[in-house]
Amino acid sequence: MARENVILIHWHDLGRHLTCYGADGVSSPALDQLAAHGIRFADAHSTAPLCSPARGSLFTGRYPHRNGLVGLAHHGFEYHADVRTLPSLLADAGYRSVLFGMQHESADPQRLGFDSVDVSDSRCDHVVEQSQEWLRRHADEDRPFFLTAGFFETHRPYPADEYEPSDTSGIAVPGFLPDTDDVREDLAGLHGSITKADAAVGRLLDTVAELGLDSSTWIVFITDHGLAFPRAKSTLYAAGTGVALIMRPPTQRGIEPQVYDDLFSGVDLTPTLLELLGVEIPDEVDGDSHASALVGPLGEPAAAVRTEVFTEKTYHDAFDPIRAVRTKEHSYIENFATRPALLLPLDIADSLSARSLDIEAIQQDRPRVELYDLRSDPHERNNVAEDPAYAEVRAALAATLSAWRAETGDDLPDEATGTAIAQRFMGALNAKAPRVESQEDALPSRRPRGSRR
Repeated sequence: MARENVILIHWHDLGRHLTCYGADGVSSPALDQLAAHGIRFADAHSTAPLCSPARGSLFTGRYPHRNGLVGLAHHGFEYHADVRTLPSLLADAGYRSVLFGMQHESADPQRLGFDSVDVSDSRCDHVVEQSQEWLRRHADEDRPFFLTAGFFETHRPYPADEYEPSDTSGIAVPGFLPDTDDVREDLAGLHGSITKADAAVGRLLDTVAELGLDSSTWIVFITDHGLAFPRAKSTLYAAGTGVALIMRPPTQRGIEPQVYDDLFSGVDLTPTLLELLGVEIPDEVDGDSHASALVGPLGEPAAAVRTEVFTEKTYHDAFDPIRAVRTKEHSYIENFATRPALLLPLDIADSLSARSLDIEAIQQDRPRVELYDLRSDPHERNNVAEDPAYAEVRAALAATLSAWRAETGDDLPDEATGTAIAQRFMGALNAKAPRVESQEDALPSRRPRGSRR
């Protein structure tokens, strides 16, 4: 069989906020249809709750502290020199690769391993238009391809002149957020950006069908991490790390639609795609391939590929070292520095939703250890770390997390060093702000356009 193609579509800050994942009041018919005809991953998690570290794991199969992206690319963090990316690995197997739109893994997109890149505009309409044109030019070529379409949507802000807000009365507020008018208005803007981006995905999939690529092309949709709302993005709770992942196999495979309920980590995407495409997985990859579980016969019981996922945060707008391990039953989090209960990143601190927070509550000291029973407490509100009934669970998960950190060489800087590093990159960013181009924002992650994004 000839090599299969891959089209990877990724969005900002979406989490699992789609109708096919149970979100009410969202209009996402194209992605819902993709899920209905593909494999919907019900329990996929990013390795980190912020852009560059999460995306770096998707494209390398390595944890942030193993690939170098422990913080944001526009803060100066880069891949280690020895790190290979998915497009470069596929190039060795004869693939042509192209990136359109969003990337947040390097200050220099040329370093990401793609044959060609166009990051001039990451808004969905431009990205899809360029992707359609590229596919029409290259669809008939014998060489397989890897096309990445990165959308700026659904990152903040949600300007009403670009994304028509939805009706707030039809919104069901997620359980981790307070149900207030401000939160509903904020979600209405998010829903408007989802509607526009979803329609763009639909146009791209129509072109795939028009060109007869359905039979030979994997369609992969994923987001980097959770919603840019309080207690989601920048936290290691499920709302911060849980992501939508949908994979539609080539029709020639004859794979039936399914819901894949096992745990899946961001580091698993690269090895899974490599094995599905018949490409060797490098030894230095940290993730596990789920390929056999995905393409095997339905209904046949099989052991889960993984029993836990590990997540991490080191730097966002500040030094905030946290590590966690999550199973199907429990979430265990270790906080390595004294920080407020919620340390809001800049975009969320500026949001309407932030007005609805109990300031006194979020400024309380964060506990050193957090443990949640996901069976009875899916929104991770009741910390049972000090409950004697959970002593054995706590000890076992602490040992599991400690072993993973030792095996992967996860060495955190001390408080003084980490804080100094964060102060330097934030100082450098603030110093640049007056010199940005007029059509750009001082924060690259908030810029849909511009050569420095």
